[in-house]
Amino acid sequence: MYAVIQTGGKQYKVTNDEVIFVEKLNAEAADTVTFDVVAVGTDDGIKVGTPFVEGAKVTAEVLKNGKGKKIRVATYKPKKGEKRTMGHRQPYTQVKITSIEA
Repeated sequence: MYAVIQTGGKQYKVTNDEVIFVEKLNAEAADTVTFDVVAVGTDDGIKVGTPFVEGAKVTAEVLKNGKGKKIRVATYKPKKGEKRTMGHRQPYTQVKITSIEA
């Protein structure tokens, strides 16, 4: 099972025990954070809408907060064989998904 979470206006597809980078959060290392679930995916397919995600939540542990550090975020998806030349850098927070409750 996986969940689609939303934070900072962006959506991320996550699974349990996965480590991801999200937009910078107001949190310190070892803090626990909770994300809103906008969709849930299972072996049967993606389930979207209130009946499927009502009460669903994803919790994660903050591993590192990128205070001042930045990661490259592409403003577009490059075509096959094309270099990613456009983009900008932004602060990030690294989190590890600890549980998905759906």
